Amino acid sequence: MSDSETGQAIVIGASGGIGSALVEALAVQGWTVTGLSRRSDPPLDLLDEASIAAAAETFKTADPPVRLIIDATGFLHDEDFSPERSLRELNQEHFARAFALNATGPALLMKHFLPLLPRMGRSVFATLSARVGSISDNRLGGWHAYRASKAALNQILRSVSIEMKRRKPEAICIALHPGTVDTRLSDPFSKSGLDVRPPDEAAQDLLTVIAGLSADDSGGFRDHKGAKIEF
Repeated sequence: MSDSETGQAIVIGASGGIGSALVEALAVQGWTVTGLSRRSDPPLDLLDEASIAAAAETFKTADPPVRLIIDATGFLHDEDFSPERSLRELNQEHFARAFALNATGPALLMKHFLPLLPRMGRSVFATLSARVGSISDNRLGGWHAYRASKAALNQILRSVSIEMKRRKPEAICIALHPGTVDTRLSDPFSKSGLDVRPPDEAAQDLLTVIAGLSADDSGGFRDHKGAKIEF
């Protein structure tokens, strides 16, 4: 979506490193942009469907209409859980949290926010996935809950894109891998020598990829350079 096609944009997960950078970059491009998070007004909590529905409701009469929605949420680790290095570390609560935040939550975002996109004209829903969610690209193993929950997100996005094609043929649903970005999510791994990029650079890359998408790309999975990633 080019600068000349700006309108109403929503970034969910706007309190995070990539999310906040996306809000700033979209504002510079001329979008009317709203960032949503648990601390925004209205608040949005991925673990509370009522809050998701209420937040979406506030945009039903948006003028200009919503043409860009970016889900910049994601869960990799917290004070209780970190990526598993072996089968012995599998934990039921970890899996439940990863799926709630990386798959079920984004699915509920699609349920309540995709109806906001206009029936006619180009529009985009983009969700931040991860290359490690690709089954065909998995050569290292480990990170079981994160990999599986992101793979589930990719499948949900693909299914939803098929439904959207019937209702809104110019709408694009896309999963994006942002690369490794200098945020709280990657912080423990960047300290171990992993190469990371600043959030503002990642945001610009993602918006460039989004701008170059067509309706034929809907249901796909791209990296921050625009290259296709196999599911």
